[in-house]
Amino acid sequence: MTAQHAEHDGPLIPMPALTLPALRHAVATVVPSRLAEFFEDMQKAFVEAGEQDSVLPIRMFYRHWGVVVEIERHPETARRLHAAERAMDSADSDTRARAIREAGEIARAAHREVAGG
Repeated sequence: MTAQHAEHDGPLIPMPALTLPALRHAVATVVPSRLAEFFEDMQKAFVEAGEQDSVLPIRMFYRHWGVVVEIERHPETARRLHAAERAMDSADSDTRARAIREAGEIARAAHREVAGG
């Protein structure tokens, strides 16, 4: 299966709607190791929404996980992000700076995609 992903140029799945069922299914498909984190974040968002009497925490939860899915559904993008995250621990300041730029570019592009433009 790994070789198949490496040869795959396009997204593994279509971008899901920013709804709880669609995002839950997408996370389970492209990054199942993060399902527990997804559910923990969901609980926090709903508690905060109740405490604040606002839907903003729920919208932020959907947006955050939409960005996670947008990155992880593209294997090469996810690989680049994870490599950059590891490189941020480098002792070399130039390596860290490049890694920060790379991770930032990937995150900004994913946010733009999720926002619809």
